[in-house]
Amino acid sequence: MARKRRKAEVPAGQPPAARPRRRWVYALAGVVALWLLVEIYGPALRGPFLFDDLYLPFTDPGLQNAPLRYWLGHIRPVLMLSYWINYRLAEMEPYSYHLFSLLAHFVAGIFVFVIARKILEWAEIAAPRREILAGFVALTFLWHPLQTESVAYIAGRSEVLSGLFYLAALALFVARRSPAVAWPAVFGVLLLYGAAVLSKEHAASLAAVLLLTDWFWNSGWQGIRRNWRLYLPILVAAAAAARFVWGVLATSDSAGFGIREFTWWQYFLTQCRALWLYLRLFLFPYGQNLDYDFPISRTPLEHGALWGLLGLVALLALALVARKRYRLAAYGFLCALATLAPTSSFVPILDPVAERRMYLAIPWLALAAAEPLARWRTSVPRLTALLCVWLAVIGALTWKRNYVWSDPIALWQDTVTKSPRKQRPRFQLAFAYYHAGRCAEALSHFEHAARLGPADYRLLVDWALAADCAGRSEEALEKLRAAAALENTAHVHALMGMVYGKQNHREEALRELDTAARLDPNFDMTYVYRGNVYLAAGDARAALAEYQRALQLNPRNPAAREGLRQAEAALRPAP
Repeated sequence: MARKRRKAEVPAGQPPAARPRRRWVYALAGVVALWLLVEIYGPALRGPFLFDDLYLPFTDPGLQNAPLRYWLGHIRPVLMLSYWINYRLAEMEPYSYHLFSLLAHFVAGIFVFVIARKILEWAEIAAPRREILAGFVALTFLWHPLQTESVAYIAGRSEVLSGLFYLAALALFVARRSPAVAWPAVFGVLLLYGAAVLSKEHAASLAAVLLLTDWFWNSGWQGIRRNWRLYLPILVAAAAAARFVWGVLATSDSAGFGIREFTWWQYFLTQCRALWLYLRLFLFPYGQNLDYDFPISRTPLEHGALWGLLGLVALLALALVARKRYRLAAYGFLCALATLAPTSSFVPILDPVAERRMYLAIPWLALAAAEPLARWRTSVPRLTALLCVWLAVIGALTWKRNYVWSDPIALWQDTVTKSPRKQRPRFQLAFAYYHAGRCAEALSHFEHAARLGPADYRLLVDWALAADCAGRSEEALEKLRAAAALENTAHVHALMGMVYGKQNHREEALRELDTAARLDPNFDMTYVYRGNVYLAAGDARAALAEYQRALQLNPRNPAAREGLRQAEAALRPAP
């Protein structure tokens, strides 16, 4: 029977070699898609670390050479494993990290093609239209401008990696040969599901997508009951994790019910508007922004939240009513809502809008868009031409967006232009100018940032560094004293010691550096700055000891290595 079934799948009149030839076509299409993807993301591939990339675990000197178990002890261990692999391969070279994320994104796109093709087959879309539409869904997922933040941003890798395992699990689920999933496939799906959640927690939404897939394409509730062997372990794992998740949501200051800036229901009202923004960005991807200035709806009427809610309810009702007649559209829309639910429902997140949250929603929206395309009574060449135009447009827009992401100053200038009243983009633009050595320009933006909101510890410290870089030592000390009044840390006292040292105020410098050493004896830069003070005073032997101590704490500290070299040169007898 199995042989007959496989034989019957080859269309009449098609030679037996058709399947191998089709595989070659798929392989060639995959190579071309990868080449175009590399070209589209080329500008960002060669870009530096940006924003939160600079604070990821692989930048921590205390973790860089630690055993793997310490990396895996952090939150999201699968994600940390990927960073560990990158660091072992290329240390702090950004290209390796960008390339890893891009390749993971490409593999995820292959799984999207497999899923889309199977669902289109279940929807009784005939070949070759089925393959064309599956390619449209996969390439939209790969090339859409909204994916830039997830793929080009190293800190956004959690979206890509969790999406890779998420889509692999779903591809394995839909590739089953019978309505009931066999035990080997169950174990495979659960393993991939676990890897997705351990890359980023929002991947828990896969359970809802699995249920929707059975409900739409596997005889409804009967299909769900058939797959009890899959859903029962998921339910048990969810119950076991519920207490831990609730504890995190209750105490976190960036995501969860501990956020003080707004309540859960105000966040929900805000997301009723944000979801419409996401939908507009999918259909018309213009005005993209790294840091949206998206106001909170604190009442149902504020900023039109009520109308957003009513519109979503109407769309949801329409999807449920029309689920049998327009299955692709209804299924795609409901799956998109399911993937967005962890971040765009009632669990508060400090940033109400972020483009990276659309990573897993895009293939479902593309699948929903395949409904009218599948019903369009036109020739295959005309359909292909139309889809090629769409893909060319979004590919060009993604390349343009990646060009913005290739340079921190360009990225934050773009963000400041689109969110001029928000402090964080202005602060990040100031820091980008400082990091580029354009310190006078950085100072004006730091001043502007301070006018947009309260100057916190980090802003004051970076402002001080820019002032010191611009030769305005007294202004730098003023900002550092203000920062110390907010947070009395070894870092800020060490920086004051550095500034005093440059002014040749040795006593003041050593006093501040002694304070820094008392506050945190393991802060390596304290000893670098103290070595610099001793070296400037002609005491090369004392400087040598300080640099050696700094290198004991952080063997990769470049400033300590350079100081050590200078101290050793000063102690070397003259020829």
